[in-house]
Amino acid sequence: MNTLSAIIFDFDGVIADTEPLHFASFRQTLAEIGISLSESDYYANYLGYDDRGCFIAALNAHQRPIDPSALAQLMERKAQAYLHSVTDHLVIFPGVHEFIREAAATYPLVIASGALRHEIDVILEQAGLRKEFLHITGAEDVTRGKPDPQPFLHALDALNRQRREQAISPECCLVIEDSIPGIRGAKTAGMKVLAVAHTHTSQDLHEAHAVAQSLAEVHLNELRARLWPAQKS
Repeated sequence: MNTLSAIIFDFDGVIADTEPLHFASFRQTLAEIGISLSESDYYANYLGYDDRGCFIAALNAHQRPIDPSALAQLMERKAQAYLHSVTDHLVIFPGVHEFIREAAATYPLVIASGALRHEIDVILEQAGLRKEFLHITGAEDVTRGKPDPQPFLHALDALNRQRREQAISPECCLVIEDSIPGIRGAKTAGMKVLAVAHTHTSQDLHEAHAVAQSLAEVHLNELRARLWPAQKS
């Protein structure tokens, strides 16, 4: 019988309050090629995509050609700007340390993110949380980013390869997301979704199976009983 068996976390906007840093880095890099990006435009139209997807969307929106070499250079410049800024900020959301450590005591934890893996590693190591995660799927590990389900399925496949027990199926996974593309990708993968309203309003996140203002207010046992009702404790 299906029940909660693994938790897949998004990273930016769920574990770490890095979206303002990503926005600033995108804005700086796009400004170098004469494209202006407003904060409202970023949060409305770019949130949830990986770096490649964001730059392609911006170039398309401004009728700019998409040259693979130039795109790679933009991504590299943005990554350098982001890593420079992230070292100067304490970015873990309140309640995240406690939630992750409690969850890791019962469930295997993995990450499926549109960020680069080394960017995630830097922050998790700084926060003392890296050891809690059995695997990280980053932007470089997939060919299709969210809202495609590939990042979530890749993370689950990597987790199952590490396990000697029976494989975990998608319907037994809880995904924790903050973006609409992330919610849609996780649902397409056949997974349950908890959305945290860090970067969107609760109303905007209504497609998720459950919504919380913060991980500090989430009780996993209660959430499991609600989303997998046949397994009420």
